[in-house]
Amino acid sequence: MSFPHHTVTDYIEDVSPGSGTLPPRAWYASSDATSLSLNGSWRFRLSPTADAEDDSFAEEGYDACGWAEIPVPGHWVLQGHGSPIYTNHLYPFPVDPPRVPTENPTGDHLRVFDLPEDWPDLAEGGAVLRFDGVESCARVWLNGTDLGEFKGSRLPHEFAVGHLLKTADNVLAVRVHQWSAGSYLEDQDQWWLPGIFRDVTLLHRPVGAALDFFVHASYDHRAGTGTLRVDSDVDGRVTVSELGIDIATGDSVTVPVEPWSAETPRLYAGELATEGERIPLRIGFRTVELSDGLIKVNGRPVLFKGVNRHEWHPERGRALDLATMREDVLLMKRHNINAVRTSHYPPHPAFLDLCDEYGLWVIDECDLETHGFTEQAWRDNPVDDDRWTPALLDRAARMVERDKNHPSVVIWSLGNEAGTGRGLTAMAEWIKGRDASRLVHYEGDLTCRDTDVYARMYADHAEVERIGRHLDGGTHRRRELPFLLCEYAHAMGNGPGGLADYQRLFESYERLQGGFVWEWIDHGITHPELGYAYGGDFGEELHDGNFVCDGLLFPDREPSPGLIEYKKVIEPVAIDGDAADGTVRITNKYDFADLSALAFTWSYQVNGETVESGALSVPTLAPGESAEVKLPEPPVATASGEAHWTVRALLAADTPWAAKDHVVAWGQFAVSARRLPSVTATERPVAGGGRITLGPAAFDARTGTLRTVGGVEVTGLRLDVWRATTDNDDGAAWQTGIRYGPLWRTFGLHRMRHRLDAVEAGDDALTVRTRVASAAREAGLSTVYRWTSDGDRLQLTVSVTPEGDWTVPLPRLGVRFGLSAVDRVQWYGGGPGEAYPDSSMASTVGRWQSTVDDLQTPYVRPQENGARADVRWVELGGLRVEGAPEFFFTARRWTTEQLDAAEHRTDLTPGDTVWVNLDHGQHGLGSQSCGPGPLPQYHLRAEPAEFSFVFSTTAAPGAS
Repeated sequence: MSFPHHTVTDYIEDVSPGSGTLPPRAWYASSDATSLSLNGSWRFRLSPTADAEDDSFAEEGYDACGWAEIPVPGHWVLQGHGSPIYTNHLYPFPVDPPRVPTENPTGDHLRVFDLPEDWPDLAEGGAVLRFDGVESCARVWLNGTDLGEFKGSRLPHEFAVGHLLKTADNVLAVRVHQWSAGSYLEDQDQWWLPGIFRDVTLLHRPVGAALDFFVHASYDHRAGTGTLRVDSDVDGRVTVSELGIDIATGDSVTVPVEPWSAETPRLYAGELATEGERIPLRIGFRTVELSDGLIKVNGRPVLFKGVNRHEWHPERGRALDLATMREDVLLMKRHNINAVRTSHYPPHPAFLDLCDEYGLWVIDECDLETHGFTEQAWRDNPVDDDRWTPALLDRAARMVERDKNHPSVVIWSLGNEAGTGRGLTAMAEWIKGRDASRLVHYEGDLTCRDTDVYARMYADHAEVERIGRHLDGGTHRRRELPFLLCEYAHAMGNGPGGLADYQRLFESYERLQGGFVWEWIDHGITHPELGYAYGGDFGEELHDGNFVCDGLLFPDREPSPGLIEYKKVIEPVAIDGDAADGTVRITNKYDFADLSALAFTWSYQVNGETVESGALSVPTLAPGESAEVKLPEPPVATASGEAHWTVRALLAADTPWAAKDHVVAWGQFAVSARRLPSVTATERPVAGGGRITLGPAAFDARTGTLRTVGGVEVTGLRLDVWRATTDNDDGAAWQTGIRYGPLWRTFGLHRMRHRLDAVEAGDDALTVRTRVASAAREAGLSTVYRWTSDGDRLQLTVSVTPEGDWTVPLPRLGVRFGLSAVDRVQWYGGGPGEAYPDSSMASTVGRWQSTVDDLQTPYVRPQENGARADVRWVELGGLRVEGAPEFFFTARRWTTEQLDAAEHRTDLTPGDTVWVNLDHGQHGLGSQSCGPGPLPQYHLRAEPAEFSFVFSTTAAPGAS
């Protein structure tokens, strides 16, 4: 008689970290020991529950020919099996720790493999099977033997398997459960994506091979020396040929060295040799300390210009390859980012190798977040429940042991948004006992009992300044600690605004040691109908919409305007000019590097066009030093007009992260002012045939609406105050303060009505008087359009006077009209990309051109975008428009209303009309999608305003 196989599932809801795994140890990319990657095509079967299938699939000889095949690493919900789920902090299952739903998607994975011919004899040494990342719980068999199970999705786990290996037909079986007790510890703001999403590797372990080892490489900035000691579980020798080092493990040696920093990432090639293995080492000498209330590296305070980085690829999710990781690091370096917080889990270990190599400070964060317990006032939070402490300690140990040999890691983080409790204290104590050479961070510890840094997220500018001035209160210990904004400037949709204002604070108060923008990349999932999908697009029961798309990169890794702005704001060289005496002040804002790697150039522009340029000699300034540098005499015999100097700091030679002439920093300042355009009114309005003509223009005689200018048809020109609200306009539902997006809708600004009061044809002007207001509201805008002409050009002067009780600022203030036959656009003003009042540092005054389509910024959820700032004139559709004063302009193939209604890019269908906005003002952006709104100085207040535009036709109407 045969009995059915028993399916064991108790481990899924066990709060322990697992069983059968080896102790954690240091990760290294390679050694001379043989290894075998088990990545590739695996057989796969998905079941709706954990016990739907028995364990027989793990036995040798099991026939899985009818199963699907999927690539590993990967997430099965992105490979056609089930669907992803996005929540910000809500658990997508009932909260009853450690219990999980009966409906628990379970993926059985099978891989049959042979050992390669060069694999050592099975009697020589042993072997280890390593999983670098599995979400969220895995049970593993090899050749029918149950090895054990583990939790801790973004952490490595190893099993000893040498005694089970065969030369051929090895059967590796892995059962992965989407939900487990571990899920309660992994409530990070991201997609829930089950699967084996990191590498699976078989490692031969020769007799006498290294087990764990710890590279201690400190730097004495006073003596200029480094001290090296490598502790190893197995005796061996450590050599660094460049430094003449050859010592036994456990011994120390002090020699002159060049230190490692994010700006000068000096690594020395070394080797750890034990009886059975040789492991390459990359050694960076540096010392991290808390001194004088500051985070110091190699004796100097550090200013973090950082970003939070989730791992993401729009098609592969968190299954990243080395090329994608390198692309991230190179993009960070090229945009002046010097630090990364690995939110909210340790990254693929190869990413930290890249940070060592290219130079990035790292806050390495543990795979821990229990944010969903905030819904019950943190009741039953695992971090304050002793039953869970072994799992918390296991996660801390696996992070620290794996990553301890990376010089880039300067701070350990206990996790994110997990409340407070005894378990966090236990983690902090263990980490400090294991590694006293780094600091400990945790934002949720407002007393800083367990941490070395006072960290906050999304504090507004005023509060940050108070903290910088030591006026924040709190415990005495906290007031003596340095401050980090571990999350700020929520980069969701159009924004963030206010970056420059934060940076000025960071650079003004020593205690403020910088921050980490949230976050690096939009987590959009490639979708055939929607372009990129976000929360709710897969029919989730609970979701948080496009809150998952809040990065400085679009899902395809194209930089957003927010990243371009951030690069400018945090540039490591300040360039400030004084046109009066023809000098420029250069300041080195690096913490460690001088300016010897940079070359400087100047250029002189008149009316946006460069008329002369050359090299600029700048002293090799040490960190913090400044110099006044004389500019050449302005070019003679140049055309009259508005003039600017532009000075750039470029890479003087190729570097590992960017090519020669890459722009690191720049500054631009005016030499002479622009003459504002004006039209002398010599023509009078002439009525006839239902029309009024004035110079080159024709108007509707009844409404006074502009119809044509010099033969160019113009549609629907009128005052416009509405914009398709941005994510930052709308804010977050949980915020208690003012959110202007919803308030604008309540006020009816998206449905303004235009009442015609009078059309007045005078001797030298056509005047149209209107009132613009929304239904059910008494507040309105008295708007007067005054048209004049000199025969060739047409001037519009708009006068706006608020009436009634205006309690909200305006989204925008300007005019909107439609044109046909528009493709290319040319303008003189700010560019090349979009800019708004509190996000305009990266906008350079010059002559620019684009297609209408390329003017659009492809935010995953469509919203206001694409405004060019400080525009003097623009040419499009056969018209030239000059402004007095400068203005914002946008041009789109859809209306603002259509843009406002769209949920995805694919909802926008180009029409035959290009809608143009010429704006006297725009409301600021802020970062209220999860943070503060725009600062008061960036509010577009409803107050009297007057602005003018001069219209004329271009040489080739309709061709521009």
